[in-house]
Amino acid sequence: MMTRFIKASDQKGYQDIFGEDYEHLEFLSFGKLQLDEGEEFSGQTGDYEHALVILTGKASVGADGEEWTGLGGRSSVFEGQATTVYVPIQSSFSVKAESDVKIAVCKVKAENKFAPFVVGPAQVTVHKRGEKQWNRTVYDILADNADGKVDRIVLGETINDEGQWSGYPPHKHDGEFAPEEPNLEEIYHYQVDPEQGFGVQHHYTKDGSIDTAYPIRHGDSFAIDVGYHPVGSAGGYRVYYLWFMAGETGRKLNPYEDPDHKWLHDK
Repeated sequence: MMTRFIKASDQKGYQDIFGEDYEHLEFLSFGKLQLDEGEEFSGQTGDYEHALVILTGKASVGADGEEWTGLGGRSSVFEGQATTVYVPIQSSFSVKAESDVKIAVCKVKAENKFAPFVVGPAQVTVHKRGEKQWNRTVYDILADNADGKVDRIVLGETINDEGQWSGYPPHKHDGEFAPEEPNLEEIYHYQVDPEQGFGVQHHYTKDGSIDTAYPIRHGDSFAIDVGYHPVGSAGGYRVYYLWFMAGETGRKLNPYEDPDHKWLHDK
């Protein structure tokens, strides 16, 4: 059985992390593009709408006859909001690195074709969420602002403060308690600040068929098809994760919290 947790691998060019044939996911696929300044990459989206999230660096991107230059510019995912290019299904796209650049390639199986567009840093919605030991900052990139502009994808970034938890109290969205609970797959891609730090990804189901934890290191990735999935950062270290999701129940998010831990809201 394929692992749900993929350790980081520093690889130039395009790296497929969760391929389109990955057994645990029906709708999602994920890769990373790493180019040196001046290098170029071109691709086809096929049946997958793409979100090209510029993690670090600056690039020009073309899609379906549109062209944007000077996109991005972050030196770290912990410094400001992302720039993201949406590329619809059945489209060609190209990337030219204006500096050394790293781009997350988030792919979602879709049916309807829309126009390509860019979400700049100023268009990202910032939320401060949580309390006590579960403080985090959530950046919605393709959420309510993308209604009517994308088919299935919902996407954003989360940063856990030092020693804090997110996805907490633990929640899931695998459709077990439909129709209230949506059925959405999800992928995480992590970064850590400073890079030698670590966090922990807990993953469990109530029946005990899954009950494990993974050490989060800079550049790791995680696929979530079922179960609860809280994220913790170690003391002194911030943990970032890019997240995106899609499924058969539309784009509405209504996570189901583990009843055992709902009391934390009243603590």
